[in-house]
Amino acid sequence: MPITRRDTLASAAALLAAPAFGQGWPNRPVRIVVPFPPGGLVDTLARALSPRLTERFGQPFVVENRAGAGGNIGADVVAKSAPDGHTLLASSLGPVAVNQYIYRTMPFDTQTAFAPIVLLISTPKVLCVGPERPWRDVQALVAAAKAAPGRLTAGSAGPGTSLHLALELFKQTTGTDIQHVPYRGAAAAITDLVGGQIDFVIDNLPNILGQITGGRVRPLAAATATRLAQLPDVPTMAEQGIDFTFGTAFGLVAPAGTDDAIVQRLAATVSEALRDPAIGGRLAQQGAILGGGSPADFAALIAREKAVLAPVIRAANIRAE
Repeated sequence: MPITRRDTLASAAALLAAPAFGQGWPNRPVRIVVPFPPGGLVDTLARALSPRLTERFGQPFVVENRAGAGGNIGADVVAKSAPDGHTLLASSLGPVAVNQYIYRTMPFDTQTAFAPIVLLISTPKVLCVGPERPWRDVQALVAAAKAAPGRLTAGSAGPGTSLHLALELFKQTTGTDIQHVPYRGAAAAITDLVGGQIDFVIDNLPNILGQITGGRVRPLAAATATRLAQLPDVPTMAEQGIDFTFGTAFGLVAPAGTDDAIVQRLAATVSEALRDPAIGGRLAQQGAILGGGSPADFAALIAREKAVLAPVIRAANIRAE
């Protein structure tokens, strides 16, 4: 049948009137999967953000904890969900970027499973020793480790966690042999540090700041480019002659294939919300660095994380089943 001018104008009008995909989103509750137990940094921030997102988008944003396998279990739920913007992942970069180098098998392909949305938070790390340990600076600790290879002990939140990776990079940077002691979470490692069962930890500042200010552990160095506002008297690693910086990033991703309009709206809304002291103010006071920015910014950060940590993991032969 011939197409008339009236048909052409009607089709054009219909296209202009029809909303682009993503403009009708969300049309039901949105799940934010946190692949770790309740109470951690990313869980706390996701729960602080969810009321703002609910208010902004008119549908409930519900946080769901799906812990296990270094974050892979919860991440797998999101990776295999429909890419319609109704299932999101708030996580460290472990399952998104580095678990592929640690786990012998992965339930999803980290290279293709996710669409980066926005950086939520990053946490600087601090090297702390127990109050009874004699070392007053990092050079003294390194000297002790070299004098007795394999004798010093350092705790982590478990194999392959950011605390473990920080320790392995520290060992490689300083040329030391230090025994790794894995725990089920950072809190247990800090407990044993205070009790004298291990020598030191390289932990996220928000996790250990209370123990530092309470005098139960002693900070030797910040693994940051500049001194921390919360610990202005604690020198950086670089100030003590060690080229070592390490932080942990947490972000929001969606299943790959999620419409870019949804991704961009979420990134802009979360970035704006993070500037509100009511959302992340308490975490910022504890030393966390609030994120924000574009999906492209976060994708670039993920790429850098892979490039830095993949060789560390391979050199240390960190493996998990």
